Amino acid sequence: MLVSWNSTNACNLTCQHCYRDAGARMEEELNSSEAAKLIDEIARAGFKIMIFSGGEPLLRPDIYELIQYAARKGLRPVMGTNGTLITGSVAEKLKQAGALVVGISLDSVNKEQHDQFRGVVGAWEAAIEGMEACRKAGLPFQIHTTVVEWNYEQVEALTDLAVQLGAVAHHVFFLVPTGRAVNIEEESLRAEQYERLLHRIMKKQREVPIELKPTCAPQFMRIAAQMGLKLRFQKGCLAGTGYCIISPKGDVQPCAYLNIPVGNVRETPFDLIWRDNPVFQRLRTADYSGGCGSCNYRNICGGCRARAYYYHGDFMAEEPWCLYRKGKINSGGIVCDAG
Repeated sequence: MLVSWNSTNACNLTCQHCYRDAGARMEEELNSSEAAKLIDEIARAGFKIMIFSGGEPLLRPDIYELIQYAARKGLRPVMGTNGTLITGSVAEKLKQAGALVVGISLDSVNKEQHDQFRGVVGAWEAAIEGMEACRKAGLPFQIHTTVVEWNYEQVEALTDLAVQLGAVAHHVFFLVPTGRAVNIEEESLRAEQYERLLHRIMKKQREVPIELKPTCAPQFMRIAAQMGLKLRFQKGCLAGTGYCIISPKGDVQPCAYLNIPVGNVRETPFDLIWRDNPVFQRLRTADYSGGCGSCNYRNICGGCRARAYYYHGDFMAEEPWCLYRKGKINSGGIVCDAG
């Protein structure tokens, strides 16, 4: 199980797709003692991996101490960052604190396109320099790419770049319209592109020595099974079942893109929210409606619950981007025109 904590809303970039609409620090963000209490409750709930994200987590002054505390509590601390603030000394401090892996965002092989998407000139070069600093410090890093229409054809090239730079993994995030991303919803991949790209990523997995993982595209588990690929993952969508996220001020929701607050850790201990909340309990039933409910890959895919909520208003509804449930995938897993 893994949990992500948006440790601050402060950020030095203005990314077009930011689900948190980050920029300025929020009032009433959890302080150091509240954050330590949260870490205690996360460990007590049985989580193994804790992701320190943001905003930009490196803008939080106590981030190293909190990573160190999480490690002492038996958690595996990792970080999601835009990478632009990682210098040699920062990478060393992260490693010494106990960070195991750093995920760094890179959305294009073209620096101008990346910078435009991230809202700051120089962001691409700074992210690359951050990766090099991690490599020199012996701190494993992976590349995170948010894919939309304009970089749809660049995914394999980004994987090749990840290998070249020494990354241990390339995780590809499929856009879900929430936060600022509602303003670019029309750039989201549609069903056929979605399916074809997942096949391309799984095919690429056979060719490279690093881990490739689509995120917010749980159908990759079906496609991997159809292709005979053995992956370490057990299910595509983990929202509320093996994953949740906590905001800078302590609101808990099933995933970053399923914007349904289910409690606040200042009012109720996190481990009790995780165990008892009715939204989490409903998600754990896997009692989906529509095509997801009758799908023979339901237990390893689960459909994207956030996308179901955005397009249908029901987080247990069918996944709107899945062609398999529409009978438009043939026996070889290829998109066809059959209806």
